Formats: sequence, C-alpha cells, structure tokens
Amino acid sequence: MANSIKSGKEILDDFFENIQKIENVDTKIAETIETLYRQNKLTDANLKNSLEQLRRDHNGKN
Repeated sequence: MANSIKSGKEILDDFFENIQKIENVDTKIAETIETLYRQNKLTDANLKNSLEQLRRDHNGKN
C-alpha cells in the first residue's frame, strides 16, 4: 500500500465535493459555496453577495 500525499488542490476539491455531507450544514449555503469554488469565483466579494442573495430569497419566502 503506497502512501500518497495529496496536493492542496486535491484537498480542496475533496472538501468542496463533500461540503454538503457535513453535519448541520445548510444545504443551500453549501451548494452556493461549492458552485463558486467550481466556477473559480470563490472570493470574499462573491461569497458575500451570494449569501446576501440567499438571505433575501429566504426572507422573501416568509
């Protein structure tokens, strides 16, 4: 059994691939973060804007 060391990108890919499976994580938030990561758009500004949009959408449904 050979030991292999994962690259930083592989670790991040694994994390974002499984983010929705983390206990007590909101699926909409996890999906949003994963999408931004996959599109190479995971920046503080994009994340903030996306989370604000989720909040607006959620508040509009109440």
